Amino acid sequence: MKIQVFALLKDHFEKEFEVKEQFTDVASLKNYLSNLKPSAANILEKCRFAVHDEFINHDFQLTEHDTVCIIPPSSGG
Repeated sequence: MKIQVFALLKDHFEKEFEVKEQFTDVASLKNYLSNLKPSAANILEKCRFAVHDEFINHDFQLTEHDTVCIIPPSSGG
């Protein structure tokens, strides 16, 4: 599975990386990434996740061929 991160998350992860582990849903992926980089755990809790250019819910069923984009909240006006 390919992971792409944006904004603040690039301070904690490579912009794009792969994970070999199998995840069934976003919640398990988020838990894995939070354990991998505890410094990013608070940010990950507030992020939106997308697959195939569509935002997904935490119960979305992931596959090993997905590219998951993790987008932190933006600020400003």
